[in-house]
Amino acid sequence: MDVPLWLALLAVGYLGVKLIRPPWWLIAVLLLGGFLIADSGWPPSSTASSSSTT
Repeated sequence: MDVPLWLALLAVGYLGVKLIRPPWWLIAVLLLGGFLIADSGWPPSSTASSSSTT
């Protein structure tokens, strides 16, 4: 079964907020931090070629 990543993340996020009930500021910091990191050079590039030495 193929589940889109956005749907899996949405489900895990919803269940986490429902079950753990973190403070609203922590949710805001994590969302903003994830957005800023995704827009920076920190995540792996999808166009980078992986070099294997086999």
